[in-house]
Amino acid sequence: MMRGHRTGSLLAAAAVAVVALLAGCSATADDRPVVMVSTNILGDVVEELVGDEAEVVTLMKPNADPHSFEISAQEGARLRSADLVVSNGLGLEEGLQQHLDAAAAEKVPTFVAGDVIDVLDYREGDAAGSPDSHFWTDPARMIAVVDALEPVLGDLDGVDPATMSTRAAEYRGQLQSLDEEMSASFAAIPDERRALVTNHHVFGYLADRFDFEVVGAVIPGGTTLAAPSASDLSDLVDAVDSTGVRTVFAESSSPDRLVQALASEADISVDVVQLFTESLTGPDGGAPDYLTMMRVNTERIAAGLSP
Repeated sequence: MMRGHRTGSLLAAAAVAVVALLAGCSATADDRPVVMVSTNILGDVVEELVGDEAEVVTLMKPNADPHSFEISAQEGARLRSADLVVSNGLGLEEGLQQHLDAAAAEKVPTFVAGDVIDVLDYREGDAAGSPDSHFWTDPARMIAVVDALEPVLGDLDGVDPATMSTRAAEYRGQLQSLDEEMSASFAAIPDERRALVTNHHVFGYLADRFDFEVVGAVIPGGTTLAAPSASDLSDLVDAVDSTGVRTVFAESSSPDRLVQALASEADISVDVVQLFTESLTGPDGGAPDYLTMMRVNTERIAAGLSP
């Protein structure tokens, strides 16, 4: 009888020890700094850089539109208590801006990617002269973001700067390889076919980096929240006719019915090729991370514009 009692006591003590150990692990995880990131493209990059050193919370869900997505009141409150907020800036997060402003007003440390790159302005349409927010279509500018973000993440309490530096170096190398791959793929496209048409202006940085001409967009502005007019469609038809390029690229984050309508109205044969430009997808959606997204887009652009 005494032996049974002792065995029971030992089992109980072991159970308490296991619970205490698990509680300790949970507390350690909870002690990590919290990095809140606005878009899922930047969220993927931050996760690649920081790994398990911080808790990374990405607000924008897969396949969402960065111009219009919104967050809950609970997410807004968590944004204001984060250890760091990472955003794109340059007017991209239109539906989120009030929450980003509130976090900044409460002195939450912030990192704005648009502040650390060479910014291009839109050249035409309603947004002409205002900053273009779609810098990530140029991997060289994403490298500039990584260079500026590395020390900011490394300074967070609980993040090991040496680990941070190693991860950043590895990811920077992958971005440089991506840039080289894109250059090689696009080099095969003849000069007369290096023209891009999409459903809104998202390729300015890619065109600047890889020597393309953006000849038109169904929505002639920098945001998907705008709507095309009859004259916009007419101008785009003229642009397509003048270049002879019959491939139009539609973004996965917005429907391509406007592009299809263009083909119908203009009575011209247009191939609509879908790209992943403003949002990552879920694991099975074709673009689960930034590097994959850019490689898929490169392949589709090269194929769509080749003779």
